[in-house]
Amino acid sequence: MSTEVSNKPGDRNNPLAKAARADRNRKIAIQVGVAAVLVGLVAAIGIGLAMRKSDDEKSKPSATATSFAPTVTHDASAGAVPPNVTSGGAIRIGNPDAKAKIQIVADLQCPACKMFEGSNSDALSKAVQSGSATIDYSIISFLDRASNGNQYSTRAANAAYVVAASDPSKFQAWLGTMFSKQPPENGNGMTDDQLIQIAVDAGYTDPKVAQDIRDGKYVQWVKDETKAVFATGLQSTPTVYVNGTQVQDAKSLMSPGGMTSVIENAAK
Repeated sequence: MSTEVSNKPGDRNNPLAKAARADRNRKIAIQVGVAAVLVGLVAAIGIGLAMRKSDDEKSKPSATATSFAPTVTHDASAGAVPPNVTSGGAIRIGNPDAKAKIQIVADLQCPACKMFEGSNSDALSKAVQSGSATIDYSIISFLDRASNGNQYSTRAANAAYVVAASDPSKFQAWLGTMFSKQPPENGNGMTDDQLIQIAVDAGYTDPKVAQDIRDGKYVQWVKDETKAVFATGLQSTPTVYVNGTQVQDAKSLMSPGGMTSVIENAAK
């Protein structure tokens, strides 16, 4: 036999009615709590997928566990080599003798890389300016498929090596603008004129810079660099190393100023 509980005003003092209402309220609270957890979980999964190609790779030992130093095999007859890259193919910014040595692998079409840059550009710039850190930027290109045939990822990476070859002191400001104006995935990537205008706005007014962007001077180098980086076992972008250890804490990578304490500790 079932017992029906009334919600009429006259039944508000009924002990059975009170118990039923309390039970209903508990169920609602549990449902709300579960929903909040699910929302947080979905957000975390979204960031995780943007930052790595496969969740399975996170637990596997690989070359991403330590600092990478790829050897770039490049036939100079196939294209020019940037004049001031490291032996590992990176654009070095800052004092090479700094205690904190940072390595960043990024694709200029990568949304997670944009998030990292937006959260930590100030911390990285200050670390370079203070002399506490040196940063090696490996700008690679594996997201050409996300620009409707525009090959934006490769062309933007080429522009990165062009401007860095011209004047590395302006590179970080240029990089910040490039990420802030990142084209949407599966949209149309920037034109050469747009890439050149960003370079000019960042202070790269030498006509040679514009010409090298149009000519794709370092396109083959970018392709070889990308292959070399992924050959180390790297699985995703952004991948960040500090003093040889990969930073995997999402809070440090994506929270505003999250890299500040990491850099400070590495510089001690």
